[in-house]
Amino acid sequence: MTDLANVGVVGMAVMGSNLARNLAHKGHRVAIYNRTASKTDAVMAEHGSEGDFRPAHELADFVASLERPRRIIIMVQAGAGTDATIDSLVPLLEEGDIVVDGGNAFFEDTRRREEKLRGLGLHFVGAGISGGEVGALEGPSIMPGGSKESYAALGPILESISAQVDGEPCCTYISTDGAGHFVKMIHNGIEYADMQFIGEAFELLKGLGLSYPEMADVFSAWNTGDLDSYLIEITSEVLRKVDEATGKPLVEVIVDAAGMKGTGTWTVQSALNLGTPVNAIAEAVFSRAISSAPELRAASQKALSGPDGRIEVADRDAFIESIRQALLASKVVAYAQGLDEIRMGAEEYGWDINIGDVAKIWRDGCIIRARLLERIRSEYAAGNLVTLLEAPSIAAGLAEAQDGWRDVVAVAVKAGVPVPGFSAALAHYDQARAPRLNAALTQGLRDYFGAHTYRRVDRDGSFHVNWSTDGSEEQTA
Repeated sequence: MTDLANVGVVGMAVMGSNLARNLAHKGHRVAIYNRTASKTDAVMAEHGSEGDFRPAHELADFVASLERPRRIIIMVQAGAGTDATIDSLVPLLEEGDIVVDGGNAFFEDTRRREEKLRGLGLHFVGAGISGGEVGALEGPSIMPGGSKESYAALGPILESISAQVDGEPCCTYISTDGAGHFVKMIHNGIEYADMQFIGEAFELLKGLGLSYPEMADVFSAWNTGDLDSYLIEITSEVLRKVDEATGKPLVEVIVDAAGMKGTGTWTVQSALNLGTPVNAIAEAVFSRAISSAPELRAASQKALSGPDGRIEVADRDAFIESIRQALLASKVVAYAQGLDEIRMGAEEYGWDINIGDVAKIWRDGCIIRARLLERIRSEYAAGNLVTLLEAPSIAAGLAEAQDGWRDVVAVAVKAGVPVPGFSAALAHYDQARAPRLNAALTQGLRDYFGAHTYRRVDRDGSFHVNWSTDGSEEQTA
């Protein structure tokens, strides 16, 4: 106990304490600190025997207990709480020390903090950590950004506590400054879409008249094939859960309003800034928004009419298979949109991100872990893809699924079952493969009312029609 700790964790709420325990379980000497000392004491009382912990009640003592370069992981509330913690730490640190933000920070905040600490001779690492409370304890997916020098000192520790697949850690160096938190943001955007698609499949199965146990059985069966994933697995468990107080399925007594913590919204906002299409992810965010707009929904329920959501089909089992195909195809499109945004973000911010490695570290430990990610990793490793949709096995799978996908969207629309995610993903698929879209007409209209000009397919330059005079075309550039 006389040697110094090799890593420290600030913040002893559930995520922070579980991460500290994970570090200790892997043989690390872990310094722990919480602003409220009683939380540190509670962790030691309950889990102190699990490994080599070095508790501190004063921040200065915590910092002094760490070997150089100090590796300090902050697990506190994002935003002002993170800035306050950093400001408290900085005067106690020395050149070359490493501060890691393991929370869900907005990547632009991470870029700002990294620049500030770099100017002080310190390393700042924005590390996306996915997997929730269980992942933090048993092995999360970790997405660290920052300098390569900091990863050389920090990486082996993070890799040791991450989830492992075939001996490979679900942790890799992403790129400089805010790249790690950017990738984690996209992960969460895909997570939003994934849950929206599952919800739409649930509504369609309910429209077919399946009971909750029957729907749970369907999701369990799907979890043995291409849809094998953490979210599909737990969907069956949630659907089987019966509320003890009422005897009803738990889903029926949960308020029908989905919460958000911001990362899905950031994904869409950043996509708009980058000009990259993520409409399937956006629909998932907007669906949560409308679910949490009770006045709008109450007024609309009184005023609007339409089908009642019941679905009548000749072959129920065949339609259930079509729902599976729609769910799988939409999921693939959401992955493609998220990875496209990572590629565009890397170009915009000067990051060198290996997208195949991103898929690799998402294979386990994180919320969107799925069998599909191994195929995505392989496809990116095999070639320099512009988009996941062009990968041979992915394109073939979408072609195989698209008849059922289209049938599901058509039947849902006719029955009045809202499927904004399935519809948006299908629209993206059709727009991406179309040789021409309606953008030419849009450009003509823009030129007419605003003289915004247009380009031609047959020669270079920009052009404008004198719509209000003789209708002649002139080249403007």
